[in-house]
Amino acid sequence: MKRSLKGKAAPAETTAQERRHGRVTAAHGRHYVVEADDGETVLCFPRGKKSEIAVGDEVAWARTGDQGVIEEILPRRNLLYRSDQFKSKLFAANIDQLVIMLGTEPYFSEDLLGRALVASEANALRPLIVLNKTDVAEALPSARARLAPYRALGYDVLELSVRADPEGAKALLLPRLAHQASLLLGQSGMGKSSLVNLLVPDADAATREISTVLNSGKHTTTFTRIFHLPEGGLLIDSPGFQEFGLHHLKEGALERAFPEFRARLTGCRFYNCHHLKEPGCAILAAVSDGSISQQRHMLYAQLVHESEQQIPY
Repeated sequence: MKRSLKGKAAPAETTAQERRHGRVTAAHGRHYVVEADDGETVLCFPRGKKSEIAVGDEVAWARTGDQGVIEEILPRRNLLYRSDQFKSKLFAANIDQLVIMLGTEPYFSEDLLGRALVASEANALRPLIVLNKTDVAEALPSARARLAPYRALGYDVLELSVRADPEGAKALLLPRLAHQASLLLGQSGMGKSSLVNLLVPDADAATREISTVLNSGKHTTTFTRIFHLPEGGLLIDSPGFQEFGLHHLKEGALERAFPEFRARLTGCRFYNCHHLKEPGCAILAAVSDGSISQQRHMLYAQLVHESEQQIPY
């Protein structure tokens, strides 16, 4: 980083002439690190009480002493987030692909994998499934069998072992990450931190510096941040998670986010078919004959149910 992130308390007022362009590279609460176009990094705060700023956002910001204030979020290409009927949690904005990290152990959740793939499809992102810990020989056949249906749907699956074969893992991944903005998602324990440290040589040092600033001197790893890859490209690391609500995706978006549904959507008897129990439904017919897996249809039905839950007031 080109300058220290530490600063003094910021004055409240700025002028329009001071506005600069930058990208949000780390976020924790109402604390944001903004990287200016010249590479300078500044600790910034949003103007106003409510903040909907995500890592990856391009922003207009203004200096206020040694810190800064974010004046405006510039138009986004996309925004990936999870939500339930009570709250939402931003992942990142302006990304090109979603890298979903799994491991042969501990046992990964197919529900979370399916939801991440739906989110990727709904946001027109390229999904890449990474199966780590392939050196755990006794768990590998089961993991491969569980991922076979996703391969059949056309999803890319890379198999690697960050710890047992780090150079092989880099050779597989770096060409897929070069010149892309990639969001790395996964449950805790799948090896995300080990992968980041492999791909970004100074990741630990950068994380310690930023975490000190974002959490008032207390170390924290529960924040999202961007790393610049040595070969070009951005890798956005996010905290591990155990749930992935998609309450914000409504039925029309959900049905199109299942690639195996798309060619059959015009084959239903009723134009407003929900694909749940209607007669003459082409999706249900495909489930019955095995063309669409029952597990995938159950995920669709669950997501439709969640999207219909009313937001309490």
